Amino acid sequence: MLNQPLPNSFKPSQKLPTQRWQIASAQTQKASQLAQATGISQLLAQILLNRGIETSAQAKIYLNPLSQKMPSPRDEFSDLATSIEMLTEAITNQEKIAICGDYDADGMTSTALLLRALHWLGADVDYAIPSRMKDGYGINKRIVEEFANENVGLILTVDNGISAHEAIARAVELGITVIITDHHDLPPKLPEADAILNPKQLPQSSPYRSLAGVGVAYILAVSLAQELGQLQGLTRPLLELFTLGTIADLASLTGVNRRWLKRGLGLLPQSQLLGVQALIQITGIKDEQKSLKPEDIGFKLGPRINAIGRIGDPQIVIELLTTTEQGIALERAMQCEQINQKRQQLCAQIEQEAITLIENGRTASPDLPYWQQERVLVIVQPNWHHGVIGIVASRLMERYGVPVFIGTYEGEEQKHIRGSARGIPEFHVFNALQFCQDLLGKFGGHQAAGGFSLPAENLELFRESLSRFAHECLQPEHLKPLIIIDSSLDLRDITYQVYQELDTLHPCGIGNRDPIFWTPNVRVVEQRIVGKEHIKITLAQDNQSVNIKAIAWRWGEYFPLPRRLDIAYKLRENTWNGNQTVELELVGIRLPTSFESTPQEVEFYYNQRRYICSLSVSANELTITNPEGKVLTIEKGKRTGILTADQKADIEVYVTQPPYYQLIKMATRALGLS
Repeated sequence: MLNQPLPNSFKPSQKLPTQRWQIASAQTQKASQLAQATGISQLLAQILLNRGIETSAQAKIYLNPLSQKMPSPRDEFSDLATSIEMLTEAITNQEKIAICGDYDADGMTSTALLLRALHWLGADVDYAIPSRMKDGYGINKRIVEEFANENVGLILTVDNGISAHEAIARAVELGITVIITDHHDLPPKLPEADAILNPKQLPQSSPYRSLAGVGVAYILAVSLAQELGQLQGLTRPLLELFTLGTIADLASLTGVNRRWLKRGLGLLPQSQLLGVQALIQITGIKDEQKSLKPEDIGFKLGPRINAIGRIGDPQIVIELLTTTEQGIALERAMQCEQINQKRQQLCAQIEQEAITLIENGRTASPDLPYWQQERVLVIVQPNWHHGVIGIVASRLMERYGVPVFIGTYEGEEQKHIRGSARGIPEFHVFNALQFCQDLLGKFGGHQAAGGFSLPAENLELFRESLSRFAHECLQPEHLKPLIIIDSSLDLRDITYQVYQELDTLHPCGIGNRDPIFWTPNVRVVEQRIVGKEHIKITLAQDNQSVNIKAIAWRWGEYFPLPRRLDIAYKLRENTWNGNQTVELELVGIRLPTSFESTPQEVEFYYNQRRYICSLSVSANELTITNPEGKVLTIEKGKRTGILTADQKADIEVYVTQPPYYQLIKMATRALGLS
């Protein structure tokens, strides 16, 4: 170790994510019985039990959703037959049809899906999408009146309309037929449309209950094409759009969604849609993939579509998803890429500004941050782009573990606020907004997310009201991000065969979470920063020869991680040069129990330099850290130790020789062991 003066600022980082872990109880006997009855592994059986799947019949349907017999959509949606009849009449009479969509991924894919289907069926059809900045969400009177001026005879809303009483009433007044297709929560009174298709009207037990807006559009389009005898050749492109929109909208991957996505994800790598091909090309999704994963859409394709609706022109996405010209598809895909890069920059800037404001904010207690005192975080600033603050709200929620309501002022006089909200599992965002409705203008949403507007003068009352609501439904223990863990695993048991069996659980996402495992007291063999804010890690367990790679997304602020950790993780496939391996995606870390029952760190001096040492009782392992961050690790009874330096590979050193022998004596003395 280098003999240089100790920097005054030296202090090893012990900052770790604040989390609560919920580890499922092992159901060994029941898992064994289910495994024998179904021919699956006991590990997979335990995961199914954790999801309430207890019989072999339930397991068969869950693992093979295509085997489940589904009720006809006509039997579920009472207005579907009427909608088909009205659309058939409009197509036959060449009456002009107008689609009113929305500017998020669900609304844009829904619009593109119905445009494709209605053009295929010979309709005279056009569309409009409200401006996020000028109009806000959903159909409005201006759009209705513009449709009327264009001689539109039938308006078809997608992913919006269920609360648009004023706009729908104006359409009826102008003699325009209106079909609402939406999936948002129902208001106390429904608009007086000619037909309404909304899965929230169905019983909780219905397999169609979890549909997003694009799912309702898919059912309408397929049913209409069946009625007209023109379904052949249309189903596949519509199923691809359904898959994109459903996952990008974070819809629950249960019921019919799971059934159709299982097929749709297998179609996308060889998509028939030129726009999807172009998006896959620019995002670098590997050509050899036989099927996409939801995370391919959620983290690669979806954000590039969503970025357009947030800060660009939705027409770009509509053209991308409907064009039959390869040149236009590539051009629009590149626009999506460029706008998404701008969106990323805006998000990073606003997030950092928000973190600075939050952590320099007021507090009534030196021991408890104000967002935990209030049990909700409300932050409003001028000049933040309304199109991206919802993403920032999600990141702040993950960071601080409380519901987040974030807004920005509108207009030169800054008398009005528009915002977005994200909630934790125990907090219902839409109910919270209803609780504050006397202070708000427009608002909407569901349990996990919402949008709102209010006069700026009501901001402090809004903050106080939200805090009262939060205190009614949240306990202090809720104010940490929750990690739900299925089972423990040894690193040596993580094989590609295990990954392949667990892959039968997919598609995973909202409502059908990825399995998460944990391993106690692992050793961090190597760690380094990749990109701007991710940590690439090599991990090992004591008395095992297996090393395994892991990635911790957006955890750069916790670097360097302690040498010993309990880890919670998902399994991820890594394909390189045709070889498949399994890596870990860390979602949770904490200090092992042994670290909590003994001093985490003790300082001592040797040759006028300060060192930090710690002892893992369970592993009989001593670690010594020098001012430059080099770490010496020695296991009890061994004549050699491991020296980790500068994020490079470990070096084996003989600890019975200088300078290590005297250094170890000083460390053990400091720990009270000699």
